[in-house]
Amino acid sequence: MKKTLVASALAAVIFVPTASAIEVYKDDKNAVEIGGWIDARVINTQGATEVENGSSRINFGFTRDMGDGWKTFAKIEWGVNLVGNSSIETGSNNTFTSESNDFLSTRLGYVGLAHDTYGSLTIGKQWGAWYDVVYNTNLVNTWDGNASGTYTLNKADGAINGTGRGDKTVQYRNAFGDFSFAVQAQLKQDSFDLYADEEVNLFTAAAVATQNKIASVEYNNTYGASATYNVSDNLIVTAGANIGEFEATYLTGKTVTETDLIFGAGATIGVFNSKGFYGAVNVNKQEFHDTDNLDRYIQEAWGLESLFAYQFDNGLRPIVGYNILDAGDEYGDAYNGDVFKRQQLIVGLHYVWDDNTMLYLEGRKDYSDFTSSDKAQQAAMEFSEDDGISIGIRYYM
Repeated sequence: MKKTLVASALAAVIFVPTASAIEVYKDDKNAVEIGGWIDARVINTQGATEVENGSSRINFGFTRDMGDGWKTFAKIEWGVNLVGNSSIETGSNNTFTSESNDFLSTRLGYVGLAHDTYGSLTIGKQWGAWYDVVYNTNLVNTWDGNASGTYTLNKADGAINGTGRGDKTVQYRNAFGDFSFAVQAQLKQDSFDLYADEEVNLFTAAAVATQNKIASVEYNNTYGASATYNVSDNLIVTAGANIGEFEATYLTGKTVTETDLIFGAGATIGVFNSKGFYGAVNVNKQEFHDTDNLDRYIQEAWGLESLFAYQFDNGLRPIVGYNILDAGDEYGDAYNGDVFKRQQLIVGLHYVWDDNTMLYLEGRKDYSDFTSSDKAQQAAMEFSEDDGISIGIRYYM
């Protein structure tokens, strides 16, 4: 049982799910796989209808059998800008040019080694240990992951604090019976400056638009851990935490520290890509971990994500999800009584045509509360969380 679980954990680290990986080479020592998917959709939200890329990506996985139970491996994954993203740029004398963004962007890149008994060690840009806790609801094609503390700093990829696709991460994984775990450290040195008219709270200062520098802030190493227990073949429970620290040194000589902390748990029943019922939920508590829709730090919040689905024999899979991220009273105290409650209901219908092709229709109803005495700020907060509907096709490799 232990060797099976370690092998499964290793497969999850090296390769994407079976439906999106193709073995292109294998001999007695080496194996190479290509994976990913191509996804495009038409989406109507925020008062516009557009064609949008659905997080398309391509990845290459490499493994090498070193003997005596040891393997070395590597993975590289790029995001693919499938639909293009050109824009009109203006210059002096009313000149106009077309500017296009990069076709490829780095999503993952790491190397590692593993043993059937001693576990695996990986180094590079990779999914954080925290993702083990909350991955179970991150399966909606269009809207997901924005209440679980994964994609921090206003829906980025979670690279800064290591809860999503963490940069500069060292991670160890192993399993004992039905229990498996991961521990990690992000070894990095980040810093930025704060500006304000006067010396105020560390993170409200970041929102003040002036040129008066008041402090330098360091945000260096972060640490995370997760645990997974297979209660049965059909039930999995998870728990974990991630922590970092901001340290501000003001020009006055005063120092202020704030802890970036998130912890929580999750539970999953069933397998999403299999026939029958699937249910998943995760909850978290966080401090100085994420930002609001105006890029201001949230002092304290709690979050919940849930997803329920049922895949019928004919390939139809209705889904429903409910997500909420609710900031605490300290948020209002810091930002003139503002209220931040991101709250959404997601419904959809997937048609799993075969193991590698899916059509989908998904809708989001927004029930968020973004109240502010500054109506311009409130409108900006509300704009990015609008109702929406999307229809698309995903082709797995």
